This record gives sequence, structure tokens and C-alpha cells, in this order.
Amino acid sequence: MPDSSDQIPALPLDAQGILELAARSMFQLFSTVSQGMFLVDLRGRIVWVNEGYQRFLPDLGLTSVDQFVGHTVEEVIPNTQMRRVLETGQPVLIDLLTNRAGTFVVSRIPLRDDAGKVIGAIGIVLFDHPETTLQPLISKFALLQRDLDDARRELAAQRSQSQRGAGAGDRRTKYTFASFVGSSPAATEVKRQARRAAQSASPVLLLGETGTGKELLAHAIHAASQRASGPFVGVNIAAVPDTLLEAEFFGVAPGAYTGADRKGRDGKFKLADGGTLFLDEIGDMPASLQAKLLRALQEGEIEPLGSNTLVPFDVRVVAATSRDLGALVREGRFREDLFYRLHVLPVRVPPLRERPGDIPALVEVLGEDLALRNGTAPPELLSDAMALLAAQPWRGNIRELRNVLEQAAMRSDSQSIDAEQLRMILREAGVEPAAPVTESRLPPEAAAGQDSLLRPLSVQVAELERRAIAAAMAANDGNKLATSRMLGISRATLYGRLENPD
Repeated sequence: MPDSSDQIPALPLDAQGILELAARSMFQLFSTVSQGMFLVDLRGRIVWVNEGYQRFLPDLGLTSVDQFVGHTVEEVIPNTQMRRVLETGQPVLIDLLTNRAGTFVVSRIPLRDDAGKVIGAIGIVLFDHPETTLQPLISKFALLQRDLDDARRELAAQRSQSQRGAGAGDRRTKYTFASFVGSSPAATEVKRQARRAAQSASPVLLLGETGTGKELLAHAIHAASQRASGPFVGVNIAAVPDTLLEAEFFGVAPGAYTGADRKGRDGKFKLADGGTLFLDEIGDMPASLQAKLLRALQEGEIEPLGSNTLVPFDVRVVAATSRDLGALVREGRFREDLFYRLHVLPVRVPPLRERPGDIPALVEVLGEDLALRNGTAPPELLSDAMALLAAQPWRGNIRELRNVLEQAAMRSDSQSIDAEQLRMILREAGVEPAAPVTESRLPPEAAAGQDSLLRPLSVQVAELERRAIAAAMAANDGNKLATSRMLGISRATLYGRLENPD
């Protein structure tokens, strides 16, 4: 029986042989996985192009290979840097090239003779359509950059507030997006929308039931905006008597009426100048003030009560309401023109019942806050208690959840809280506790779906990938190039999946 070691191909052991083997292997690899390749000589003239690169020629305005090969690289490829590689002998391993054919991730490598002299260069298209093929990497870096920008703005705001003195603490934001607890799809989406709104100067309208965290988001939007260093001024319209609202908003001129301060008093618009004005419960604003608010927002100036002088201001408005403004407009109780002025960037804040998966995290955060305020250990909810909380409708949302937790913590003789303690608190508040959802209560189709998920994750992912590829191939009539673009993967990756589906 022959020794199996005799059948193993011998590797070169000298440096030159290793280099030649590596060069051949790398060239074969690039020619297989790359989207296209071409060679230029020392004069910058294209002498060879592979089949993959030829598909870009029509987008470059060329109808045949003859219009490409034999021409200098600058003539046929706009914005190329191949000439610099030939002149310096330095490779450009990763670069972005944009021209009429699109945007590409490219490499440019000089070619040398045995004496080490540059005799040409090879251009390699690693990826076309990087906005799709490299989307996971781009998204990751974008996320990191966004978090870094938020941290910088918050740090700058803190520094600015400290420089302005202790008296400015009343106008400092208390929350950031990190304060909005939750990783459910609903919570993630509202934070995404709010982050985008923070980058704009347009009015933001926060819509949602009471207790969902609209004021918290208003603080976070300000903290993440370009106005973070400015004041954040909030006013709850529902909490101010109608007769005082105009003075509250626009201020009072000196001696405007009997008993008025001789120095006058600045309104909320003036106090918020350069920053953000948060109008909470905007749906409760009386009709008499709506017209004046609209004019102020349109003109960028206010007229204090008892004054004939117009005072300009620079304020970004964030409004919030738990009421249906559209219905109020239809009923004639809210001005339509003011509605459209405020309804530029609406953000719906989901109720707690739409994101029950966030309840464990909320319980942990709220419990720790209660412990810090009361100087006690945070409550620990047993599994049956947590299941009960997840099943409740929470008409008061997070505010109601906090109230229930606080009552349970104060009443309990131990740190642990069970479901029966919570049921008693809910019933005393006039709420009949909903029964927790268990597996036995799941409908048959849901139970079957649960069983299908009890398999190795790799198997489920591979199955989903095969379905996606099959659907895309069918939608594109078997066109592999179109399929790879639809799925956001390279042709080489698609070929690999088709040849080795497992």
C-alpha cells in the first residue's frame, strides 16, 4: 500500500517559487470573485480586459471592446487613478470610484518585472453597487458614527450649560435617546424616526397616548439636535389657565396692567430663543390663542402683552398631544392651518401594549430608579408576575406601570413580588387583570409555528436563504446579474450559493 504522503503535491520552498505560486493563486482568486479586471501598460494604455469588466462598457458609452482596449485609461474610464499608480509604484488597495457606470469598490496594483521595475498595473473591481453589497458594513459604521455624534453633542451641551452657570440648570434637557427604554421593533422604529427628526429644523409633532414617553422623546430630540447647546423650554398647555396662556407664551411688557412687574416678564418663546420650545398637550390649546401661535410660528416674531413692539425669536417647536388632532380639525376645534404647520414631522409613540417585549427592561430600569429614590433595594419580580405585566392593556402606559411597581415595592415585606400581589393592586385601581398568555392558550397554527422554530438556527437561516434566492431567480427569469443586484450580493456569492446550497 503506497504511502499517502507521496500523493501530496510538493510546495516550493524557495522565495521565488513561493512568490510565483502566490501570484498565480491570487490572480485566479481575483479573476473568479471580482466583478471585473483590466491591465494597462507603462504608458497607461489598456492591453487586456476580462469578460466580467466588459459588462460595464455600455454604461461608459462604449459599444465594443475595441473602443476600450488600446486606448489610454483616462480616455475610457473617467476619474481613474491608474496613472498615479504607474507613476508612484504604490498600490491603492481599497478605493471608491464613481463615474457614469456607477460607484465601485476598486483596487489598483502595480506590476513589476524581475528587476522590480514597474511595467504596468492591474485594475480590479471588487464590488459594484457598494450601497447594497456592503450595506451591513456601511450600516454598522453609520450607527457608530451616529452614536458618536450624539455623544459629542450631549457633551457639548453639558459643557455649555456648566459655562452658563448654575441658573441655567432649569433649562437643561434631562433625557437622551438612551433614556427611551426598549428594543422591540416598535420602540426601535420610534427612536429611528425621532433621531431623523432631530437632524431637521422643522416642527415635530409627537402623537401618542398619555404616559408613553412623549416628553422624554422631546428632550432627546433636543439633545441630539444642532440646538443642544441652547435652552429647552417646556410648557404644558393643559396645566395653564386659558387667561394666562397668552402671557405665558409671549411675555408681558413692563406695566402692561395693574399689578404687572415694572420690569416686564419674558414669555416661553423668548426664554427658548436659540433652543427648543416643547408644547405639551397642544390639542388643549384654546381657539383664541391658536391664531396667535400660528402667526408667531409663521413670522418668527412675537408681540408681548401690552407692547407695540415685535420681538424676533429663533425657536424650534416640538409639540405633543394625546388627542386626535385630525378629529379636532374636522370638528372645528383646532385650526386646520395650525395643524398643517405643526404636522410636518409626525412621530407616533406606540402604547405599551404594542411592545410587551420591552416590559422586562422597563421593569428593571423603573425598579432601579425607585430604589435610588427611596434608598431601598430594587424589587425583583417573579416569572409569574412578569408574565402578568406583559398581558395587561396598560391604559396609562409606562406611567401606570411605574405606579403599579411602586405600590408593589412599598407594600411588599420582601424584595420578591409575585403575580398575586400585582393582581390585588390592579383590582384596587379598578382594573381587572388580564390572564397571562401561555403556550396552552396559543391557537393550533401558532403552536405549529412555534414547533418550526425549535430547530438549529443555522438550518432555519439556510432554508430562508434558499427561498429568497429561488424567488429572486424566478422574478428575474433566471438572470443571475439582476438576481444578485436584487438580493444585494455579488455574482460570485450568488454562484457559490447556487452551486453549494448548503
